[in-house]
Amino acid sequence: MSRDYSYLINTLSGWNFSLNEKQIKQLDTFYEMLIDKNKVMNLTAITEFDEVVVKHFVDSLSICTVLPESVQTVCDLGTGAGFPGIPMAIAYPDLQFTLIDSLNKRIKFLQDVVDAIGLTNVTLIHSRAEEAGRNKLYREQFDLVVSRAVANIATLSEYCLPLVNIGGYFISFKSGDVDAEIVESGSAVKKLGGSMEKPVYFILPDTDISRSFLIINKEKNTPKAYPRKAGTPSKEPLR
Repeated sequence: MSRDYSYLINTLSGWNFSLNEKQIKQLDTFYEMLIDKNKVMNLTAITEFDEVVVKHFVDSLSICTVLPESVQTVCDLGTGAGFPGIPMAIAYPDLQFTLIDSLNKRIKFLQDVVDAIGLTNVTLIHSRAEEAGRNKLYREQFDLVVSRAVANIATLSEYCLPLVNIGGYFISFKSGDVDAEIVESGSAVKKLGGSMEKPVYFILPDTDISRSFLIINKEKNTPKAYPRKAGTPSKEPLR
């Protein structure tokens, strides 16, 4: 393997986390498949190796700093090109992952990745978020739901909290300061059965990229009215 993963290894070490040689090779194969498929399918605008390591791999695995120990089942909603779900599944082989995306072409690509690198802890689902949240197979079935999707907290919570079991968590990967969003979304999160912790702010090491985690605890069942019909959560966020 000729590519240099020292930044990833050193950063994870600073977070008291590590990957073995097999896991690094799995990430490397994922990188190769991502770049190859990206030539014919729009998966990511980030293609340079060093950028992929920082903005996809390290960013995805930064969750090691906040991951609750009680978690056994994880759902990555709107996984896209497989972030953060695939790096997390590589890093946490003892946890069970369900990756959901609305575009079947992406799901088929990720199935090829899972097969190629030998992940046995990943299930891939083609579904819209609103449909998944109403499906009894997935509704309130996960200890943790994660999402790197770009949307406001109220919208993301309506998509994600219906999938979280009581006592579980929704962790949103965000960029920079989310204080204003927290104030605006507090009522919506409460309606959906959640409560917000203080956000966790950090900067990816040796960069100027500011990141944050918003951790939402699931305290009550999400009312049956949510999520609303397709498109509504994004067009008319809960207040």
